[in-house]
Order: sequence, then C-alpha cells, then structure tokens
Amino acid sequence: MRVGAYNQVSQIYGNQKISKGYNTNSVNKTSTLDKVSFSNVGKDMQIARNALKNVPDIREDKVQALSASIENGTYQVSSENFADKLIAAYAEKSV
Repeated sequence: MRVGAYNQVSQIYGNQKISKGYNTNSVNKTSTLDKVSFSNVGKDMQIARNALKNVPDIREDKVQALSASIENGTYQVSSENFADKLIAAYAEKSV
C-alpha cells in the first residue's frame, strides 16, 4: 500500500467525515453544483460557425460573372499565373 498516494487522494477530497452506519439520518448530505465554462477561443469558434451557416456554399454572383465572360470570349487566363500555380501544386504533392 502506498501511503503517499493515499495522502494525495485525501488532499483532493478534503477532510470529510465518513459515516459507516446504514441509517440515512446519520449520513452527512452535501450538494454540489456542476459548473461548465467555455474559453474565449471556444466562444469565438461558435460565433464563426454560426456566421458560416448563413453563407452559401456557391457564390452565384461569381459563377454567373465567370460563365458570362467565358461565353462572351472575354475570359483571359494569365499564362504566368497558371504556370506558377501548376508548379506550386506539383511542389506541394512531391513533398
């Protein structure tokens, strides 16, 4: 038996009298209330989650503008930007 562990446990629970009788009148009744608290990070995450619920998954205005420019033939792709993104994607997968 480890006396040190017993002392640590008794420190956690405090010095409470233990009634060994079976009579319910002689048992000390104590009531404790559970308490829950959330950190600021958790609160911020909940606010962000609620804000994202209101945002649509597809931004129809952007899709319509791009579709119209493709149909008109005015949509231009920069070859330099395309090459940079292609190299970055390749480098990301090869790592």
